Amino acid sequence: MRWQQLFADLEGQLEAASAAELAGEVADRTRREAGLLALADRLRPAVGLELTVHLPAGGLARGRLLDTGPDWLLLDERQGAELLVPYSALVGVTGTGSQAVDTAGVSAVEHSLDLRWALRGLARSRAGVELSFVDGSRATGTLDRVGADHVDLAEHGRGEPRRSSAVRQVRLVPLTALAAVRSS
Repeated sequence: MRWQQLFADLEGQLEAASAAELAGEVADRTRREAGLLALADRLRPAVGLELTVHLPAGGLARGRLLDTGPDWLLLDERQGAELLVPYSALVGVTGTGSQAVDTAGVSAVEHSLDLRWALRGLARSRAGVELSFVDGSRATGTLDRVGADHVDLAEHGRGEPRRSSAVRQVRLVPLTALAAVRSS
């Protein structure tokens, strides 16, 4: 009888040690996989959700997430305006939930649709924009050109079409200075 109890006790200890080892391995793999997730992987499942985007200098923007790229997100602010925000200007995002997208399902084309690609779309459309900068200042006008690391903003009044007579100046804006781009 004693031998059976001893063997049962040893078997129980072995099972407990195996379960603890497996739990530790699962936790370690989970942390490793979470460490490989990019912000875009966390935002992609939130497309269609209402988010709050925290911007520099305490700024907030709220809206439905329309799209996201490798370094930008696009919100519908529900006032007829869309807000393009570079990840580099984000202080935080709330309302996303806890899901993530498997990066294996994301095409190489999607990975290449970066902030410059989104800004070039605005420049092509000749839409009026309001640029918000990381220092809290703003400027309005039309994007004339998108370079490798900057945009050319033809500054003119909000709602005015881009005409030579309306352009006050052309401002070169480093992409690192952009906090948000609002278009309507």
